[in-house]
Amino acid sequence: MNEFLSDKPIPPRDRLIVALDVTDAAAARNLVGQLGDAATFYKIGLELFMAGGYFELLEWLTAQGKQVFVDLKFFDVPETVRSAVRALAGSGATFATVHGNQAIMEAAVRDKGALKILAVTVLTSLDRGDLDDLGFACDVDKLVLSRARRALQTGVDGIVSSGLEAPMIRRELGQKLLVVTPGIRPVENKPADDQKRTVDVAQAFRNGADYIVIGRPIRQAQDPRAAAEAVQATISGVFG
Repeated sequence: MNEFLSDKPIPPRDRLIVALDVTDAAAARNLVGQLGDAATFYKIGLELFMAGGYFELLEWLTAQGKQVFVDLKFFDVPETVRSAVRALAGSGATFATVHGNQAIMEAAVRDKGALKILAVTVLTSLDRGDLDDLGFACDVDKLVLSRARRALQTGVDGIVSSGLEAPMIRRELGQKLLVVTPGIRPVENKPADDQKRTVDVAQAFRNGADYIVIGRPIRQAQDPRAAAEAVQATISGVFG
């Protein structure tokens, strides 16, 4: 039963986004070199940003023909978010993330150009207890759906959402938004870590994801390229 399977014309090999959550740009370039054509899309986030050389790495990746997901989860005064997105819009990045608050999303879409904005619904490292601590009285799925609806109304291109909530989003909103699902843990590689609301590769896509983000199961594998190719084979099987 594949009622939620993505119908967007995305090449299957582009649906895997590898998270470059490494210590510095040199380590990132090394991993990209190891993976070769096993990965076409990379996420760079806060750890690399703080290490320096962020925009040089972004430029290097795009020069290699790779797509780049800038995952800085902008959360600030709306005009500051607007300015940050405007500065990023000409960088060659494909995706950028903002937190799914109304005013922030509205600011982010104003000057985004061809850059696709993704709203973070609820971080996949959070569970019910964490939301209680943060003061959210509603269930996780209600909060995710509320933010997804607002993202669609605001003109945001897509959302970042756990694969557990993706079927609900597709059922309520159809295929209108891009859904990017992090926290993927392949069936054969499910370590205990800080991700709490996880699914495996095939389940993520059957639940409605357009893209998946995988970091540690590839990066920490004995053979990262083989691990990436195994994920690509699963994706090919789902969409084949």
